[in-house]
Amino acid sequence: MNPAQLRQTTVKARYIARKLRRRFDLRQCAIAPSLLTWFEVIGYTVLLEPDIAWGKYRIGRSSYSEVVLRDRLHSALHKINPTKPHEAIAKAIHQVTCTESSDLLENNRRFHKLLTDGVEVEYLFNKEIVHDKVWLIDPSNLLNNDWLVIHPLTVVEGNYAHCPDVVVFINGLPLAVIISIQPSDEYATFKAGYQRIKTYLQQIPKLFVYNTFLVITCQNRCRVGTLTSDWQEFLPWHTIDGEDFTVLGATELEVLIQGIFDKRRFLELIKHFIVFDSNGISISKKLLRRPFCTVQ
Repeated sequence: MNPAQLRQTTVKARYIARKLRRRFDLRQCAIAPSLLTWFEVIGYTVLLEPDIAWGKYRIGRSSYSEVVLRDRLHSALHKINPTKPHEAIAKAIHQVTCTESSDLLENNRRFHKLLTDGVEVEYLFNKEIVHDKVWLIDPSNLLNNDWLVIHPLTVVEGNYAHCPDVVVFINGLPLAVIISIQPSDEYATFKAGYQRIKTYLQQIPKLFVYNTFLVITCQNRCRVGTLTSDWQEFLPWHTIDGEDFTVLGATELEVLIQGIFDKRRFLELIKHFIVFDSNGISISKKLLRRPFCTVQ
């Protein structure tokens, strides 16, 4: 990002921060105000759960137990796959939202394949059975995708209820979860965030069937990992555009949000930089990082 672009982005971020403060008293919030600000800067819709609860915004979620925003998913799939009949879209959504295993990582690996390779469907057309694919994301036309951030998101599963701080939805699918904690000792803080993630994985696992990235933030410090990352494997991100090192003074939070969640880069990371390894006993999910992305 050159100096002129940085100045323009900073001005825009300050304007959006003021707008967010008018909607919500961010001083009472555990997350850094700049976290939501940067998501709006890069073009996401940011909704606060009170807005949703009061009916101001419609997200297509009928209960706290639902983690997929079906209305948004249905609308996005029709936009991405305009030539596919309603039957094909319905069958694709059914495949995406129905789990085949009790194992979270196996379900996550299956979903990732659907996300990157498309959903195979068959339907009747002109009295013939057609075998086709429905795509869940559109990497070539970013405007066909629905980019949404919700803070926080209440999720109920069984006897447990939790409120992850930020959930990032692409086309109604919860692809990233961000946990924010208050600062104390740096290492203890990020480990505490990791322990919260472990609790969520155990008690509300259905939210993480669709997860691509996990992020832990502490004010302007930030770390990223996957479902199988140990807490030491949650690392900062050190570049925005993937080529140049960041401008002096840019925070870890700013770099990570713009570096990973930039719309085109986010889809590229999903497609090309997520790898599942299996030894026949366990599954390991890895985010492939170029060295300069995680090492200063």
